[in-house]
Amino acid sequence: MIYLCTGITKTTDMKELYFADKSRYDNGMEYERCGRSGVLLPKVSLGFWHNFGSVDPYERSREITHYAFNHGITHFDLANNYGPVYGSAEETMGRLMDEDFRPYRDELFISSKAGYDMWPGPYGNWGSRKYLMASLDQSLKRMKIDYVDLFYSHRYDPETPLEETLQALVDIVRQGKALYVGISRWPLEASRFAAKYLKERDVPLLIYQGRLNMLDREPEEEGILDFCAEEGVGFISFSPLAQGLLTDRYLNGIPKDSRMSKGKFLKEEMLTPELLAKLRRYNEVAESRGETLAEMALAWILHQKAVTSVLIGASSTAQLEKNLKCVSAAPFDEDL
Repeated sequence: MIYLCTGITKTTDMKELYFADKSRYDNGMEYERCGRSGVLLPKVSLGFWHNFGSVDPYERSREITHYAFNHGITHFDLANNYGPVYGSAEETMGRLMDEDFRPYRDELFISSKAGYDMWPGPYGNWGSRKYLMASLDQSLKRMKIDYVDLFYSHRYDPETPLEETLQALVDIVRQGKALYVGISRWPLEASRFAAKYLKERDVPLLIYQGRLNMLDREPEEEGILDFCAEEGVGFISFSPLAQGLLTDRYLNGIPKDSRMSKGKFLKEEMLTPELLAKLRRYNEVAESRGETLAEMALAWILHQKAVTSVLIGASSTAQLEKNLKCVSAAPFDEDL
């Protein structure tokens, strides 16, 4: 690779060098303290669950991440099995590091996770020490980085002793492979145990990742948000738009090219008359606020107790641009 003074990288396809926008921290992004830590996270973070795998166009992934970073999104959220195929989102991140983001590594907050199935056999799933440590080593190689800023236990393992899972997280930090640790979708009592165990070993629990949106309020109902507020733990929401339900996509039925029509994650029977009526009611409130339903749904999450950031996926820069409007949304006068 030859760097030319014209700002072009001479490669076989003559890719332009990426230079981050000098005004990236003045483009409207706001940052929220993560619990009682020194970490500030952008109110909107970029999730790599979909749209960044080997089945997706790399140049589109490149455009989206450029746009995100240029607008102050410093947190990229990954996991070992994000893709599809498994591992390919992290491979995309590794390519992005090599081609674009290496000079900005210290400005990025990169997370990964392990807990769901990743490879065959008894050591490629759940929460054992062997799986977590081996998985993170693989993730670092795929992403071509020396450490992650944040490493999660991706799910609660009812069979493995909590002490084993948590001590693996402690040792991962002590080995310098992660700066902070988090948990995702753990039940309340196990989360309390985790916070206590980690605090006693000087590796405090930084953040809890859970599904929170206007249609799924389980973290609020089960006391997770109260726990985070009490313990000084941040909270980051995934699936904030309920996989597209909280957009204008389904207000008039099921489009033929929609995710629901394909039936993989969203089933047509989910769109009951009661749910459709609720979505239309929410949309009326959004219109009265001068927002789209998606913008309001994201803003609603950011105004909940203990919430630090909301994770959004994006299949285009236009979609990302629209979703970023939630950062400056007005507070809510009433509960929805």
